[in-house]
Amino acid sequence: MKKIFSFLAPVLFVANLSAQQDPLFTKYMFNSLVLNPAYAGSEGYLSTGLLHRSQWFGLKGGPQSQTLTIHSPMKNERVGLGGSLINDALGATNTFTGNVCYAYRIPLKSWMLSVGLQGGAQYYNFDATKVTTASPDVVFTSYSKLRPNFGGGIYLKKDRKYYVGLGVPHLIEWNLREKTNGSKDTLAKEFRHYFFTAGAAFPINGDALIFKPSLMVRNTGLFNNFNKTAYYKGYLAPTSFDIDLSLFFYQTLWLGASYRSALEQFNGKSSFSSVNAWGAYYLKNGMRVGLSYDYNLTVLQKATAGSFELFLGYDFDFRVNRVATPRYF
Repeated sequence: MKKIFSFLAPVLFVANLSAQQDPLFTKYMFNSLVLNPAYAGSEGYLSTGLLHRSQWFGLKGGPQSQTLTIHSPMKNERVGLGGSLINDALGATNTFTGNVCYAYRIPLKSWMLSVGLQGGAQYYNFDATKVTTASPDVVFTSYSKLRPNFGGGIYLKKDRKYYVGLGVPHLIEWNLREKTNGSKDTLAKEFRHYFFTAGAAFPINGDALIFKPSLMVRNTGLFNNFNKTAYYKGYLAPTSFDIDLSLFFYQTLWLGASYRSALEQFNGKSSFSSVNAWGAYYLKNGMRVGLSYDYNLTVLQKATAGSFELFLGYDFDFRVNRVATPRYF
């Protein structure tokens, strides 16, 4: 691993510390609570989910991310509660976050508006023993920090046909590390991330076949050109997006494909990122299992076998299924 970092350290640390910092997920709809606390309780029953992502598979030190989510509506059906645990590792850095989420739903004619807040803590750790530099004059020191975390979001849903949401998991922009020579320059900073989601469900053959397009847009450091973080201009990740098209067969088999790119180029490089394929299967006992694969369109395709995600979930919705609905979202 140390040899890998002597080659990749400049890229990895710039990318992780001053660009896209929150973990990247292809199947964000299976852990939506991680991105938007307003999603808590929106499914109408107690729901749990576990997701693991191996990014740049085959490249030692590549990103590894795991999430665990649980959420449910309360007796007051306008209130939803939930919680999430997030572990994200990239080379010598590791971030562990825990949040408790609260959502309140407000009926708006045929729409339902949910407003969510979350609070918790984030532990950031940098292990210098995992880094080897080409020059002995460059020395890294280990560092760790525990900080509070707050986030918010809104989620708007119309029946079982449309939804749109905006989540900001980290409202506070913490300085992770500053220079030790008396300078006020920041070596590493955690930027606010914005996640916009939208989707729809169009029955093609009743509930037996449903076409489900969706969109995710990610932005890092919005409005930072107007404040003191202009120091990082040119290093922040470009605004990226995922376009996903899928088919849901008989409320059981869900198959889809997506494309990831960016609205801007990054350091003059192509904005094309990956094409992705995925599938999920819903068992009759409430369990669901799925797998996704990302084929990288960048130069990294020469060094990795792509990226993989495995997701498991369990929905305690037996009463809901008997009384009402097919699962559109």
